[in-house]
Amino acid sequence: MKDMKYTAGTDNGRTAEPETRRLHAPFSREVIRSLHAGDTVLISGTVYTARDAAHKRLCEALAAGEALPFDIRNAVIYYVGPTPPRPGQVLGAAGPTTSGRMDAYAPTLMDAGLAAMIGKGDRSEAVIDSMRKNTAVYFAATGGAGALLSKCIIASETVCYEDLGTEAVRRLTVQDFPATVVIDCEGTDLYKTAPAQYRKEG
Repeated sequence: MKDMKYTAGTDNGRTAEPETRRLHAPFSREVIRSLHAGDTVLISGTVYTARDAAHKRLCEALAAGEALPFDIRNAVIYYVGPTPPRPGQVLGAAGPTTSGRMDAYAPTLMDAGLAAMIGKGDRSEAVIDSMRKNTAVYFAATGGAGALLSKCIIASETVCYEDLGTEAVRRLTVQDFPATVVIDCEGTDLYKTAPAQYRKEG
């Protein structure tokens, strides 16, 4: 795995952003521990889609002692409900859903082995506490860029809950999917630290 490298400071004296790092999903806990809030990454490999309706069913299955329809250990879930594809596309627009809708369910899935989440927006303290406990990471994808993000999806197959339509769980194969670590496994939250740093430097 390539280490993060830093370049010289910018003209205004601030430290330059770290070099983008390439990751392959699913993630080991060793990889997750090496990630820090603010890191920019390109993700390739297997990513599952699920929004709140699917999360509810997955948690109900766990509560009933049932096996989940996919292996959640070390898995990555992208909070997205992609639009239908046009001819020649794997999927239509695939922009991130607001992550707070999944906050009630995320700790249960992390306890079951979920390693990483991709979405947009901040997370509850309960989710962050579970991330610390389970060594998990939260990435942000760029909102409003669903058409561009869909170009990083090279294969898709429905795994379960087909009746949910666009919110069915899908197994995606992604290549160089761009994201930013916004909350790392130590609980460092870029949504909190970045505004404070901006005010300090401004």
